[in-house]
Amino acid sequence: MNISAKTQILPSVCPLDCPDTCSLNVEVTGGKISGIRGSEANPFTAGVVCNKVMRSYPEFVHGEGRLTHPMKRMGPRDSGQFERISWAEALDLIHAGFTRAIDAHGPQSVMPFNYAGPHGELAAASMDRRFFHRLGATQLNRGPLCGAVRGRAYSSLFGAAPGMPPQQAEHSDLILIWGNNVSVSNLHLMRVIKRARSKGALLVVIDPKRTKVAEQSDLFIQIRPGTDVVLALALAAELERRGALDHVFIQQWVEGFEPYISAARQYSVSEVESICGVPADQFHELADLYVSRDNVAASFGNGIERGHSGGSGLRAAMALQALTGNHGRLGAGVLAKPGLAAPKTQERLQRSDLVPAGTRTFNIVDVAAKLLNKNMKIPVKAMMIYNHNPVATHPDQARLIQGLMRDDLFIAGCDVVMTDSMRFADVILPAASHFEIDDIYGAYGQNYVQRAAPVIPCVGEALPNTEIFRRLAARFGFDEPMFSDSDADLMDQAMDGDDVRFDGVRPSQIALDQAIEMRAPGGEDLILCKTVKPGTKSGCIELFSQELQEQYGYGLPRYEPVARDLPLTLITPSSSKRTNATFGGCTGSLGAEVVEMHPEDADSRGLANGDKVVAWNARGRVTFVLAVTDATRPGVLYSPKGTWRQSSDTGLTANALIPSDIRTDIEDGACYNETFVEVELQ
Repeated sequence: MNISAKTQILPSVCPLDCPDTCSLNVEVTGGKISGIRGSEANPFTAGVVCNKVMRSYPEFVHGEGRLTHPMKRMGPRDSGQFERISWAEALDLIHAGFTRAIDAHGPQSVMPFNYAGPHGELAAASMDRRFFHRLGATQLNRGPLCGAVRGRAYSSLFGAAPGMPPQQAEHSDLILIWGNNVSVSNLHLMRVIKRARSKGALLVVIDPKRTKVAEQSDLFIQIRPGTDVVLALALAAELERRGALDHVFIQQWVEGFEPYISAARQYSVSEVESICGVPADQFHELADLYVSRDNVAASFGNGIERGHSGGSGLRAAMALQALTGNHGRLGAGVLAKPGLAAPKTQERLQRSDLVPAGTRTFNIVDVAAKLLNKNMKIPVKAMMIYNHNPVATHPDQARLIQGLMRDDLFIAGCDVVMTDSMRFADVILPAASHFEIDDIYGAYGQNYVQRAAPVIPCVGEALPNTEIFRRLAARFGFDEPMFSDSDADLMDQAMDGDDVRFDGVRPSQIALDQAIEMRAPGGEDLILCKTVKPGTKSGCIELFSQELQEQYGYGLPRYEPVARDLPLTLITPSSSKRTNATFGGCTGSLGAEVVEMHPEDADSRGLANGDKVVAWNARGRVTFVLAVTDATRPGVLYSPKGTWRQSSDTGLTANALIPSDIRTDIEDGACYNETFVEVELQ
């Protein structure tokens, strides 16, 4: 790549774990990123990008924390003592570490430990999956950490059918935002909401915190965390009582109505008041709006899934749209999973057929317990942490750290920057940032496919994930042709190039300044129950799920409270400074993190705004700076997720307080919002 001192503006795509997947214009000067702005290539993101990307990405790529060459550990784990080595030595050390484990305990003693760092199809899951599948390593079920509960709730109702693209909400006359902090984690939906409101649409927000979008709403319902299913089922029963259900739509498009509505009738306004903490007049106002409006669009965020009854809450909330006939036309639907319209061919890309029969699979939330379990028939003796910063993102942080401190565990690490997790590695490989690689992007929160190419050379000796795993495959003697596939080959394997929407263009050749909209057959808008049919076995929206009944005992949604041992509930939603833990080491995230507390709770504890406080429970103690505000509910604390260990005087973050043994009703997911603590002056 030619390096010029002249500033160039080059196209790219944001790869972060965010539904919007923005198109970018990147300013490059002298081979370095000097600025980032939104571009017009993607009509949905249309020139706007969040502040954290503009502010932090140049530092992330070129700052002091950037990993630029392979290293090996020279001191105790977590000491930060590393020495530069060559790529050849690094690959030899990983080969030796994995081979020791395999020789003693078999290939399942090796485990990949990755999640959703970059969201490009290649960087996220391509050559790496082929490598670990071919190796015969333990498989990892990654979704329970975040997203699987919401995804399974959606698919239990609608199958694999794409939901309503966010831009269609412009045609709605009522927009419901439930458990989604739009201005922080779904920014471009805000513009759609504004356009809809300019045409007379009303906005309802349901959230435990009065967020920025809640402050702009026509109705804000400040619900207790984890009680969403009660509100949704009670609302279904109330709408039935008012004769507001669409029985014509139900007859044609819904299965399981009778058992579902029978379950909903068990919940009334009195339970909404006592369990959800929502006043009766607000509940009835919400019902009034549902009855009076013709086209309701509903967005349900991941916040709902973070409690034990999260799967039930999401299913019950999404079911309201089917019960009221809010599908089958523009402006009516569930704002979820429009990215399912992209013709991804992940089996071809990842080659799961290589996994040996009988290979075990771990739930990613169980990794700490697996590392500390001395009685497993096949222990975990080697792992590779990549595309993930588990120390900053997993529940029960202290136990995970304890597991990573094991002397008999070989840890290979691979990342763009030095993270809290990389500090535990025996060998670190420097990964290229997405600005240095080729990749193709199918978003999960909008329905456009985009491609990106390098805008700068690889920094130092960093390499793309695909090349790193090609080299690892070669070092392990894997000589099958699939391990020689180029990045262009992989892009063409990631998507079905014969799909008519690509108009004969191979995925690897999509124009860099173009975003291709994934529409319904015939070029029509994606409209569930009109141009797109539910992807369930019945071909209908299934309110009763036989699969969930057989697998988890939750064929119908229901509320199950979690026993609490301390008076305050800590919730840790999205941050305006970070995307999950990405940028946690950048300037904007340095220093103590804030925990927000209602004035009543602060007064009863003798605490004041700006105090240094300790939040504690049996799992640990974490320091914060107190922000006293009535934006939170009494009894509910709020602190943004993704902080790194430097933010707390104890070396532990909010994740140390989060339980790993409490799980969601479906998918056995992490319950971040079932965190009970007490707070005192430091």
